[in-house]
Amino acid sequence: MKGKPFRSSEGYLGRLKGWEIINFIGGHLEKLKGYQKQYLKGLAHGLKPYVFIGQKGIAESLIKSVDEALDKHELIKVRFIDFKEKDMKKEITAEIEKRTDCELVGAIGHVAIFYRQQKDPGKRVIRVPDEKKGPGVQGVKSSSVKPKKN
Repeated sequence: MKGKPFRSSEGYLGRLKGWEIINFIGGHLEKLKGYQKQYLKGLAHGLKPYVFIGQKGIAESLIKSVDEALDKHELIKVRFIDFKEKDMKKEITAEIEKRTDCELVGAIGHVAIFYRQQKDPGKRVIRVPDEKKGPGVQGVKSSSVKPKKN
């Protein structure tokens, strides 16, 4: 599925998908920042893998499965069954990112986490934070934290 051509004062910027246009700021596509990836990793912690990569590696059916899972869930886990080498996993995750227009959030062991924002704003389930939370305890107001008495 191709996006519409996007033009700016700098000239033609290529074909962008809907989620890329949303993340388009200042003349370049904005990738997820570290704190956004950390947030998404936390959300993915309890998820089970939706897609399993076996002997065939990158096949059209695999790309289709990942694309459909991302359309439905936005955040998915992919499990490598037959690939034990890091280099092979890196190549496969890079190819998945490229062909499904998603972003690798993280990879631990034999599991990779991918995210792609839903194109339809009404169907979005995940809201990625725009800015980093300040220091302190999350969810607790600073006035409710009592200082230690010496």
